[in-house]
Amino acid sequence: MPSPFPGMDPYLESPGEWPDFHHEFISALRSEVADKLPPNYIARIDEFVLRLEPETRSRRSMEPDVLVSRSPDSGGKSRGVVVVAAAGETSRTTKIPNILPIDPHTESYIELRYRPTNELVTVIELLSPTNKSGLGRLQYLAKRDVLLEQPVHLVEIDLIRAGMRIELLNPLPCGDYYALVSRANDRPECEVYNWSVREPLPRVGIPLRKPDADIVIDLGVTFASAYQRGRYDRVVRYDETAPPPKFSDADADWVSQQARTAAQSK
Repeated sequence: MPSPFPGMDPYLESPGEWPDFHHEFISALRSEVADKLPPNYIARIDEFVLRLEPETRSRRSMEPDVLVSRSPDSGGKSRGVVVVAAAGETSRTTKIPNILPIDPHTESYIELRYRPTNELVTVIELLSPTNKSGLGRLQYLAKRDVLLEQPVHLVEIDLIRAGMRIELLNPLPCGDYYALVSRANDRPECEVYNWSVREPLPRVGIPLRKPDADIVIDLGVTFASAYQRGRYDRVVRYDETAPPPKFSDADADWVSQQARTAAQSK
């Protein structure tokens, strides 16, 4: 059974479904792109590793139980030793930095390369909650800046409403979902595709190396393929409320009606 929504399925934005859907969509998109590429191009899936602090790490504000002061050497410079005063006694201990727990998280993306030189031509990203907020966003923006400084086309697909949007010089037009196409030969201009939850996913031009023409990818076809391959009609709980953020009242009612119809048909 296909998705009950004409475009992006907001129920796939939930934390329980999104990671699997991300992999399925990237795989389906790579297949769609590869089928339309000229013979002298290849489409490869690669991964970007984000270094994140675990969300469970405690961030409490505490009052100190002891007074800590640094003991200088004869030249007035620190020797990496602290003096701890407690209950009228003085003891000496070595100060060693803590090792913060880090959670490596990978995000898949697609590279289009020109053969036989293996020149990187285009990068296609599917944004996720991890690169739209917090430390993950900072790391993704740093990667993005590096790409934008190179003669590489960048395509960013944003199918999740949570988190911060990519910031351009002017505000993005109204929409629930976006695709941004930044052509290496047309910067700083950026093509913006925007659509609502009620609309089908658009056809997007993927730029290649000049003088080769764009290939046009129907994101709706890609989504339908990913939805079918992931068997999401069997696992998505359409009898529950759609994940946040909230839609407008009118759209929320429409989403609920679509979901109820899907739940009843199971």
